[in-house]
Amino acid sequence: MKKQFTLSKHLIIASLALGVLWQSCSKDKIEVIQEAPIRPITANSNAYVTDLFEFNPAPGQFINTDLGDEKGAKGTLGSNNGLVSLGAWGGNIVVGFDHTVLDAAGKTDLVVYGNGFANFAEPGVIWVMADTNGNGKPDDKWYEIKGSAYGQPGYIRDYEVTYTKPACDTCSVHWADNQGKTGVVQTNMFHTQAYYPASVTTNTYTLKGTLLPSTNIDMSNPTYITSAAFDYGYSDNKAGGDEIDISTAVDEKGNKANLKGIDFIKVQTGIQANMGWLGEQSTEFTGAADLSLLK
Repeated sequence: MKKQFTLSKHLIIASLALGVLWQSCSKDKIEVIQEAPIRPITANSNAYVTDLFEFNPAPGQFINTDLGDEKGAKGTLGSNNGLVSLGAWGGNIVVGFDHTVLDAAGKTDLVVYGNGFANFAEPGVIWVMADTNGNGKPDDKWYEIKGSAYGQPGYIRDYEVTYTKPACDTCSVHWADNQGKTGVVQTNMFHTQAYYPASVTTNTYTLKGTLLPSTNIDMSNPTYITSAAFDYGYSDNKAGGDEIDISTAVDEKGNKANLKGIDFIKVQTGIQANMGWLGEQSTEFTGAADLSLLK
């Protein structure tokens, strides 16, 4: 009787152990996917971005002027009539809508405005975010819009550049990247203010993002420098604005994000290049809008 009781007890313990192990394994396999809440369009919804969350410029010829400070960044809200320069590579702006911009199947959903024109684009990488935690802040996960340069020679994901404050306002700004390369944001005679952002209180700072190829820039004729547009997927790329499909957003591994909609966008200067007397390649941002609300 004692032997039978002991055997039964061991079987019970073994069963409980197996149950705990199964639950543990099951938990490891289950991925909880939290869907972002949809903020509906109302009669008062604005087609254009309405909120500025961050302005993080890189050094540049328009930085520390009305075209390259927070005042200029705020001027891009509510319309596409403002203009702000993001500076050299990595400079970025983060803005948000007053509603969720939904992904319309088979259609473009957003238009991002810049001041690109024929033969002169200054392409910016576009990132989108859904307000997954519903707190109204851009503190969830960014997804990159997969443009035509994605994965091409010269395209680098997880790129970083550290800028160093120069000794004088008219001195060029030194940079070093995480690929072992160095260079300068070259100053010129047309813009004599400090190129290093006055909002940065440290002697160095680092910007992160995606580097786009500079192969579209033609400097063979120094008096007529051109920068051809990419086929699609970038801001400040084509005249009249660049239409973007939310369904092209991808994660850090290149997998489709499958977002139902987005609440925030980030635009980041994509190319690191000095263009002679024209100064650094710097993405300009003039606004963004929900295409479904534009007449």
